[in-house]
Amino acid sequence: MNITTKGRYALKIMIDLAQQGEDQVVSLKAIAQRQDISMKYLEAIAAILHKADYITSIRGKNGGYRLSRKPKDYVLSELLRLTEGSLAPVSCLESGCPNAEGCITQPLWAGLERHMDEYLSKITLQDVLDGTVPG
Repeated sequence: MNITTKGRYALKIMIDLAQQGEDQVVSLKAIAQRQDISMKYLEAIAAILHKADYITSIRGKNGGYRLSRKPKDYVLSELLRLTEGSLAPVSCLESGCPNAEGCITQPLWAGLERHMDEYLSKITLQDVLDGTVPG
């Protein structure tokens, strides 16, 4: 599985907001400059995060975004599923392969997906911030 820029940048946005502090409202322009990501792409990802209530939007002159919850309350598997759609390492697990019953490799891919999900489900945004991600 290859995590796309959408998933990686969503994590960067969340980390950037968390690093600024819980009550700090941060503009996408500031995040774009710090993270070297285009504004247009950031806006699209922020819209996904906002719609899922991962971040809160504050309007006005000093508006911007902040986390909706504490960093310890965000699990990476959920964030990546939100932005990537799936953690499946092969497309046949997502679309329901017609040959799944007789496929000798299907259990391998299903097991890999389960292990990735178990691993990412144990990691929170706070763990990333603290540098305590298990190896």
